[in-house]
Amino acid sequence: MREGLVTEKDIEDFETDGVVCLRGVFEAAWLEKLAAGLDKNFADPGPDGTMYTEKGGPGGFYDDYCNWRRIPEYRAFVLTSPAGEVAGRLTRSRTARIYHEHVLVKEPGTREVTPWHHDLTYYGVDGEQLCSIWLPLDPVPQSACPEFVAGSHLGGKLYYPRLFIDHRNYADGADGYETVPDIESNRSNHTILSWQLEPGDCIVFHMRTLHGAPGTSDLKTRRRGFSTRWLGDDARFAVRPWKTSPPYPEVSLTAGERMEHASFPVVWTAQDG
Repeated sequence: MREGLVTEKDIEDFETDGVVCLRGVFEAAWLEKLAAGLDKNFADPGPDGTMYTEKGGPGGFYDDYCNWRRIPEYRAFVLTSPAGEVAGRLTRSRTARIYHEHVLVKEPGTREVTPWHHDLTYYGVDGEQLCSIWLPLDPVPQSACPEFVAGSHLGGKLYYPRLFIDHRNYADGADGYETVPDIESNRSNHTILSWQLEPGDCIVFHMRTLHGAPGTSDLKTRRRGFSTRWLGDDARFAVRPWKTSPPYPEVSLTAGERMEHASFPVVWTAQDG
């Protein structure tokens, strides 16, 4: 990673807002490699691939995840790109483990919005040194950029995960969880951050940060987002009142254990000095 790619100011903004935009982090070769991998991915979707747009509807919103081991282009990015170091440095962690990758595509003219949610409660993990890197493979105008509620990662609240297909909560009545507040009807009550993005830019956000994304009704181009989810030193296994996503059936850790498992290899380690 180039000197100064993640600055102390970036780290402080991430800690304050729960999200930061980094410019020019990834070279064009990485975007080309991921685009080739994405074509392979959706030509042969994994078992968790989902289409959210109804058949015959305009555009198309679809996703897939946990394919990085079987798609060489994804694997190369996860293991050798600057992503792991970016995640580790922004979270002030000595190590960065890959949790999973998640590819989300909105074709031009897509009406479906991504509901306001935070990622943490979908997952079987807890901690503070946790983040996602959202890397667009296409230029993204601010009108189509994912949006983030600044500071919403603070305070320790846990929100019910929501189904992307109809925006319902996974469950109701579980102790310790709340329904995501109505951000959309009360936008003026929040500081909502988004950016115009060029190829090579990325957004890094805490797994507790509330976020959503608009449709692409006014776009003439695709909005392909390649996300990687990262675990730092304090990550611990968590049990939820619902089936976690990704489910990771091969992982038999107990609540509170470190995320030391072959499914989550260490990709980056800080070097002393």
